[in-house]
Amino acid sequence: MNMPSKIEKKQAAAKLRKPPRDFSYTQNRELSWLRFDNRVLDEAFDESVPLFERLKFVSIFESNLDEFLMVRVGGLSDLAELKKQPVDNKSNMTASEQVDAVMDEMPGLLTRWESIFKNIEGKLDTLGVHRARVDSLTPEERTFVTRYFQAYVSPVISPLVIDPRHPFPNLRNGALYLACGLDGVTDEESLLGLIEIPASMNRVVEIPSPTGTYSYILLEDVILACLDSCFGSYKPLDRALIRVTRNADIDPDGEGVEEEEDYRQHMKRILKKRLRLQPVVLAVSGSLEKSTLKTIRKALELSRRSVFTCDIPLDLGYVFGIEGKIPEHLRNELLFTPFKPQPNPTIDMARSIREQVLQHDKLLFYPYEAMNPFLDLVHEAAYDPECISLRITLYRVAKQSRLCESLIDAAENGKEVTVLMELRARFDEQNNIEWAERLEEAGCTVIYGSEGFKCHSKICQLTYREGMALTRLTLLGTGNFNEKTAKLYSDFMLMTAHPGIGEDANLFFRNLSLGNLHGDYRFLGVAPVGLKPLIIRGLDREIQRALAGEPARVFFKLNSLTDREVIDKIAEASCAGVRVDMIIRGISCLKPGVPGKTENVHVRSIVGRFLEHARVYAFGVDSDMIYLSSADMMTRNTEHRVEIAFPVLDPTCRALVHEYMGMQLRDNVKARSLTSDGTWVPVERAEGEKPFNSQEALLERAYRNAEAAVEAKPAPAPEPQPATPEVQKVQATVIEPEPAPAPQPEPQVTKPAPETSARREKPAGKTKAIERHRPGRVRMGLGLIGLGLKTLITGKTK
Repeated sequence: MNMPSKIEKKQAAAKLRKPPRDFSYTQNRELSWLRFDNRVLDEAFDESVPLFERLKFVSIFESNLDEFLMVRVGGLSDLAELKKQPVDNKSNMTASEQVDAVMDEMPGLLTRWESIFKNIEGKLDTLGVHRARVDSLTPEERTFVTRYFQAYVSPVISPLVIDPRHPFPNLRNGALYLACGLDGVTDEESLLGLIEIPASMNRVVEIPSPTGTYSYILLEDVILACLDSCFGSYKPLDRALIRVTRNADIDPDGEGVEEEEDYRQHMKRILKKRLRLQPVVLAVSGSLEKSTLKTIRKALELSRRSVFTCDIPLDLGYVFGIEGKIPEHLRNELLFTPFKPQPNPTIDMARSIREQVLQHDKLLFYPYEAMNPFLDLVHEAAYDPECISLRITLYRVAKQSRLCESLIDAAENGKEVTVLMELRARFDEQNNIEWAERLEEAGCTVIYGSEGFKCHSKICQLTYREGMALTRLTLLGTGNFNEKTAKLYSDFMLMTAHPGIGEDANLFFRNLSLGNLHGDYRFLGVAPVGLKPLIIRGLDREIQRALAGEPARVFFKLNSLTDREVIDKIAEASCAGVRVDMIIRGISCLKPGVPGKTENVHVRSIVGRFLEHARVYAFGVDSDMIYLSSADMMTRNTEHRVEIAFPVLDPTCRALVHEYMGMQLRDNVKARSLTSDGTWVPVERAEGEKPFNSQEALLERAYRNAEAAVEAKPAPAPEPQPATPEVQKVQATVIEPEPAPAPQPEPQVTKPAPETSARREKPAGKTKAIERHRPGRVRMGLGLIGLGLKTLITGKTK
């Protein structure tokens, strides 16, 4: 019997493999991201944007790029060192090929970035906002700078001379250094001088200037102006600012937690290690001799292509610090019109938030509406004797957080407070560690995410005991419980007393505390197990409708789309005749409009004043099934994180989301369309079509609704009803189930909250239990919707 040859074995094995992937309608993730950041830079070129706001977009572009280099390019550079490199499943490129492609794109992007910075700064200079440069200081400015250096800077800096006896130091990730070649007093070869720009000092130094103007100089330029006096007998031959960007793609779980080590201490150790990881790129601002630059590059073990030079400041983060210094008479011209988040028109802030949520679901929409109802509700709960527990997941928290202070108050008032604090939220680790310590000291139970799975979900549950019954308020968001970002990011928060969602949320927290990631939920789609199946079932439902000749449509709003399985299912839906509309702010590895593959897919992106951050999944021509979520359609979110998608069941709330989707799809000012070659182009306007900026329209709508609510409020009335906002209600279509059973009281004994000096009077209206609504059409309607959701999540009708 003849044995098969090696070639025959390979051929047989190939037949058993999965069919080759189709790359005709997909593109590389990294290149898609670079196109997104270039889109951000487009805002700096947009002359309809106020001039100083354009400068902020230049800074945002650089900040985005820094993080991309640290995380994505840093991680790919590690993979490129492997003998057998993994291959990207959207572009069939190896890690080294992806790094090469990114580096090829960088020079063009940086040239564009540098040119628009100079253009904008020149215009600001003519208006009276002036940055002084070393080579153009007036005699008066030079005198001021010299005195400032001698009095404040010279005592702080520590110049270093690098020679064979003094090895090259570790340059911290992201820190600024002044580098120069030095001419020795003896026959020694040229040496290298280094000065770290002190991070402990204000980087922006105000210079005396005429009334009505603002002049400043950067701290590094103060040192540059006085560099000749920094190295004693050594004379600087050249000079430049340098900044190293290091790999920050470090896996906290992969480092191993030492026995008996507190997880917070482990994370602190990881943060220190990040400062010393392998360099990725070196940025140089100024002019260095070839020999000087080569010395630095060799010490950092970087290739020539990893060194980028420019003639503008490095690290433009200082831009946001000078906004408050702009002269008053220039502010209207240079800045966006100030905006204050408005009250939600369906909520009466003079009444108990708890009572209003028990009556109807509430939907908050940041930043157009204020976060105050949520913050006030948690604060109320901290002092409400009927509230027995507060549970919450925290991913990114404001440094000064009213929410966390309320959690501390609740714990000190005897409530059971459980906080899942995700310490692995990249670049927010230190702040989260500090809050975790404070919360634990106050008596909160602080737990951390499961190993290998970041908890990215945004959920809070408040539990109340009314006599022998329990009621739960569940608060779910698409973005963080963060007071600062709630004024900048576009996000939803649902506040509901729905018993089924409440039961799911209770089970979710119980599973988290046990480390169980495989829970079974009726209403919520929870990653890493239940989220992607929910999306696939929703797409399958529309595919079946299209194949049956019925109208079918899917709408997604995401930050990024990279999950290959979801991409392929969207392409399948397109081929079946389903119309797929998507608004994707950042990465889209799917290319729309590819003949025979994605002809029915339409992708837009909106970049504007606010960061588009909400995630929406809607199925059906009338969007009869709408989910909001914390998760993007990225493999890391669908398979490697704890995420939640939650249904919008209340008709008014659903109509609000539906209206929002429509307004975003109408945008023809800030929106861009993705082409079949993976590039973004402006949305074309039909003849006679007026410009429509969705973010500006939503701002106007928030003001209009808030004013209408004030006008509609009757004169003194015992229970004033909030005005209903402008919405077009959409009829929901669901499968009818049996009504969900009412939750049973839990065998739980909670000691009464102790009286403390911090305790406040209980708000009016809470002295008796809330009256129970009898089962009727509303409860039956919610139950009917519930089984439709269960069918979508589990595929079962019972």
